[in-house]
Amino acid sequence: MRIGELAKLTGASVRSLRYYEKQGLLASSRTGSGYREYSPLAAEQVETIRFYLQLGLSTGEIKSFLHCVLKNKESFCREIVPVYRKKLSELETQIALLTSIKDNLEDRMRLFAAENPGILEE
Repeated sequence: MRIGELAKLTGASVRSLRYYEKQGLLASSRTGSGYREYSPLAAEQVETIRFYLQLGLSTGEIKSFLHCVLKNKESFCREIVPVYRKKLSELETQIALLTSIKDNLEDRMRLFAAENPGILEE
């Protein structure tokens, strides 16, 4: 199937498909006239890539385990465990930072409301 067909089938843009290929996540062959030609399994591969991107993983991280996930089920891929651990750690750090910022803003709002009664009422 050609790139336009794959894009339509998966909902991924042609630009994204080219990017996945450039990053080594997706492979195509070329026709005699230079068009990209993808295997029938490419649609499943693109859906898998998009799933992991939605989890916040980078293309480099996905590349490190994609071959295993496509060959086996995710639960059988040891390569994915360190990637998940790293991502969870990053998320915990971000959550802690955002919680601190939220608490600071709430404290400032309380202080502002105490010094300016009625100003924050809607």
